Amino acid sequence: MDLIQMDKRLDSTEQVVEEIMRIHRSLPPRPGIDEVEAAKGLIDNVEKEDQACLEAIAKQRKSSEVPGELFMVLQEMKKGYVQFRSKEQKREALKLLDLETVHALFDDFIQRASNCIASPSSNGSVSSRPPLAPATTTTAIRSDSQSSLNFSEKAPVRPKDMVSRDDSFVSKSKPSLYSDGFAAPRIPPQILDSTLTAGKFAGNDGEKLSLIKLASLIEVSAKKATQEINLQNKLTDQVEWLPDSLGKLSSLTSLDLSENHIVVLPNTIGGLSSLTKLDLHSNRIGQLPESIGELLNLVYLNLGSNQLSSLPSAFSRLLRLEELDLSCNNLPILPESIGSLVSLKKLDVETNDIEEIPYSIGGCSSLKELRADYNKLKALPEAIGKITTLEILSVRYNNIRQLPTTMSSLANLKELDVSFNELESVPESLCFATTLVKLNIGNNFADMISLPRSIGNLEMLEELDISNNQIRVLPDSFKMLTKLRVFRAQENPLQVPPRDIAEKGPQAVVQYMNDLVETRNAKSLMVKPKKSWVQMCFFSKSNKRKQSSMEIV
Repeated sequence: MDLIQMDKRLDSTEQVVEEIMRIHRSLPPRPGIDEVEAAKGLIDNVEKEDQACLEAIAKQRKSSEVPGELFMVLQEMKKGYVQFRSKEQKREALKLLDLETVHALFDDFIQRASNCIASPSSNGSVSSRPPLAPATTTTAIRSDSQSSLNFSEKAPVRPKDMVSRDDSFVSKSKPSLYSDGFAAPRIPPQILDSTLTAGKFAGNDGEKLSLIKLASLIEVSAKKATQEINLQNKLTDQVEWLPDSLGKLSSLTSLDLSENHIVVLPNTIGGLSSLTKLDLHSNRIGQLPESIGELLNLVYLNLGSNQLSSLPSAFSRLLRLEELDLSCNNLPILPESIGSLVSLKKLDVETNDIEEIPYSIGGCSSLKELRADYNKLKALPEAIGKITTLEILSVRYNNIRQLPTTMSSLANLKELDVSFNELESVPESLCFATTLVKLNIGNNFADMISLPRSIGNLEMLEELDISNNQIRVLPDSFKMLTKLRVFRAQENPLQVPPRDIAEKGPQAVVQYMNDLVETRNAKSLMVKPKKSWVQMCFFSKSNKRKQSSMEIV
């Protein structure tokens, strides 16, 4: 009521104009066209989602063991929650549309006020104020794209009034609301054509985007053909899904939506035809739409730390994918289609519930790094040997009992980590992977009692971990590991070499084994076996018998 000031006397036209200006000035800034479009699209989106949820609720069937009334209560609660969530999601969009409606209404009021000022007064006298030109011909465009209505050319040099149609303001030169005589400017979103971040859009690096602001950002980005959007940890906790308008971003090449609370992706995500990088890690996504297979230019995809329990079959279409992170999900298996990813160079599936890597993994002919730690693997497929490009293989914390013999074909393998498993032995064939630089077979506890005899073939080996096993003797070929600089052998009942030698470092162990073998060889050459006196006598007697038998004959 203080704003309207009901009891204030308005005795002149100037006072009425001032009051009109003051009331209109109190309105929040008018939303931009993009924001209005985004709000309308968002409301449509929410209503479609609500309809789908209500249909899903209606299709649910009661079990015979559940009382009908109890089931009905559950159904009604679900519907109530959908309606509540719908109102919350639409609240900001409806508020924005209401504001646009008020501004449009005030536009009409301002135009009527302008006509009153330009027309003869009702008492028959003519207003001293100069008439306003028609709105269609008096719009002056400033260099900053703000517009206002000016007087016609016949107006005096010092006009007393000004009407702004676009910005909904009536202003006077004296007193003047703005020193330049122009109306209050709209506040456009702050954006860049090629890269857009939530901080730039919201104007505050600490502010997070609501659903309506996200929708507005998408609309602006689509029109600006934005190529990169970074919304890492920039969405409010209430944003659990993305607007369908996301599919409009056909020029986008990089999208980062990581570290938010997204639960579901829209089917329209397949419209991001130029996308090469998509980062969705640390969200709550439980299922991927089949349309993700339409991202044919995708090179990098990070889905780590979500709630995925399966992958869509369309995954096999991502033929240009080079890096795929599926770590920290709930995947029980990897689909056979994984073998179709012929460009894949890095695959991370650690911390899942995977019990078996499919044989089709051999089709990943470009794979260089495979990480499958913290799973439930019992073995590795023989097809692993087909991936001759493989450089890093890590399968820590699984239940693997033996390694495939095809490991010898891994001609480029540099790092192998099979620690914390149930390995009983290391196959001799592994020693043909002579490019190995790091080998960790530690913490297999009571299962491993020896190393392969030909371990010395791994002459490039720099790091070796055999800790927490039951190894007592190192093989003689250990002396050939001259490049070894890290050797962990603690918690083994080592006898050869002695524990004090092992504690001196890897080269001390290599030297000890070398000296031991040389000493053993030297002794074998120096000490020749001699015939005993009994053997010599027996040999002499047998010769005499042979001679006598020959004489008798």
